[in-house]
Order: sequence, then C-alpha cells, then structure tokens
Amino acid sequence: MEAVSETKVIVVTGGAGFIGANLCRQLLDTPGIGRVIAFDDLSTGNPRNLEGTNADLVVGSILDTHELDPVLEQADAIVHLAARPSVPRSVADPVPSHLVNASGTVNVLEGARRDGGRQIIVASSSSVYGANPELPKHEGLATRPISPYAASKLAAEAYTLAYGHSYELPALAFRFFNVFGPLQAAGHAYAAVVPAFLDAALRNQPLTVHGDGTQSRDFTYVGTVTSVITDAILRRVSCAEPVNLAFGTRTTLLSVIELIAELLDQELELQHIENRAGDVPHSQAAGDLVAELFPTIEPRPLREGLETTAAWMKSTLLPA
Repeated sequence: MEAVSETKVIVVTGGAGFIGANLCRQLLDTPGIGRVIAFDDLSTGNPRNLEGTNADLVVGSILDTHELDPVLEQADAIVHLAARPSVPRSVADPVPSHLVNASGTVNVLEGARRDGGRQIIVASSSSVYGANPELPKHEGLATRPISPYAASKLAAEAYTLAYGHSYELPALAFRFFNVFGPLQAAGHAYAAVVPAFLDAALRNQPLTVHGDGTQSRDFTYVGTVTSVITDAILRRVSCAEPVNLAFGTRTTLLSVIELIAELLDQELELQHIENRAGDVPHSQAAGDLVAELFPTIEPRPLREGLETTAAWMKSTLLPA
C-alpha cells in the first residue's frame, strides 16, 4: 500500500457536516496530509463546525458538476460523505434522497476516475441490510432495504465498487452504523437518537422514544470512524466489497438512556410515541473485516463516547 506525501490534498464532500468536520479536523492534525478541502452545500452542514481549523470550505452541490469538478481535480484522495440523511425524511420525500445519494455519488465517482484515478472512500449505511433479520450483520448478507434512503445508499456503494472494478480505482465503501459524537446536531425533526436524548436531558425535558425503546443499535463514536478513514487514506486501503465500519456492539435505546442518566446524575422522563416508518428493530455489525483491514484502531467504548459528547453539548447548549 502506498503512503501519502506531505503535499497530498484531501477533498471531503459534506465536510462541514457532523462526520465531515470531525474528519477534517483529524486529517489536518495528521502528518503526511498537506491540505484539506471541505466541499458542502450547507443544507445540513454548518461553517461553524470548521471554525478554528485550516480547512478550505468550498460551498457547492455534488449535483452541480460545474461546482464539483474543479474541486475534485485538486484532490489526491476523496472522502465522499455528502448525502441527504434520514430514513423518515426519505420516506416523506424519496426523490431528493435518490438524486443526492445515488446520482450525486456518480458525479463524485466521475470526478475520481479522471486523470488516472484518485482514491475514493464513500459512506454507505447499515440501513442497506433492512429487513434481513440475521444478526450480526456481515457483509455477505443479502441486502433488503426498506426505505428510500437505504435504497439510495445501496446504489451509492454499488456504484463505488463497480467503478473500483471497472476503472481500477482504489475504492472503499464503508457501511456506517449509528455514528454519534461532538458536532452532531439536535433540535430538529430528523435528529439522531444520541444528540436528541442528550439535548432533551440537558434541558430537563422528556426524552422522546419511538416505540418501546428495546430497539438495539451498534453505536459507533465519531472519533473511531475518523480514525479508520484517516488510516485508510494514509495506507491507501481499498476493498472489493463493502466494509462495516462498526465493531459488533449491540445496545438498546433504553440502555443508552440509562447510561445518560448515570453520566448526568439525574432522573430522566420518557415520552413513548409510535415507531418511525422505515426503521429496523435491531442492528449490529459483524466487525471482522474492518478489524482485519484496520488492526491498529481501537474503538472508543460507548460510555466514554457519550461522556465526551455530553461534555461538548453542555459547552454549546443555548438557553431553552
């Protein structure tokens, strides 16, 4: 595998978003990486996420190749995180999810294959397993998406691996599992559960739980995700199949709430409402392949990740 030089330029699409901005920060602190460009349309990203960094923010859409291509031409490696997120959002409005997550990914892949090819790392999702009940979810399982979001992410990873094969691109498609951590937004209808729970708890408001709370997830701290991606860039890792970026934990929502209550040392009131369309009851990764490809990465335990995330949210919380 080829190591990067000091002059390497990394483009992160969605670089002003939650995972993207955390990645930009880690890349800029990594020897061997010279410049980081965050390309983001700011539909869900925020320039404040990059404050205090030397990342170059370019505002533009992956659906507009006139904006996208000149940025990708500067890249030695591309990390494609830009997406239209949220399962329930895609159920309510499916076409934009397809356009951004599938067609937008093809635009990025086209940019990656020009001029001899660039390393391309693409974010897929554990939601692609969908209705397949087998646990843990290993990469050889049949995919059965049950939401437009999941279908669009499956298309994105399939295109990535197809481009890798067809054009000899060093390509890597990661299936993310319930990533959480600092910079993750709360206070909106499609907020992920960890920031939503922490935000409500810190404001002494009831925690909204969809269903009975026994749904289980493989929660992955964002610092673990960015460490894996950074290592992939440094060692130019590629893989002909998708890779779960999670390490085989399984925690119910009620257990997460118990941990939050312990960390904050307070009693939490719960408000149970109906399940959300498109959500799967249980998700857990088989982490064998990611551990084989990235043997030096130690995943952050859930409790430690929640503690760090809670401290960040306390420091940024605005009065109710």
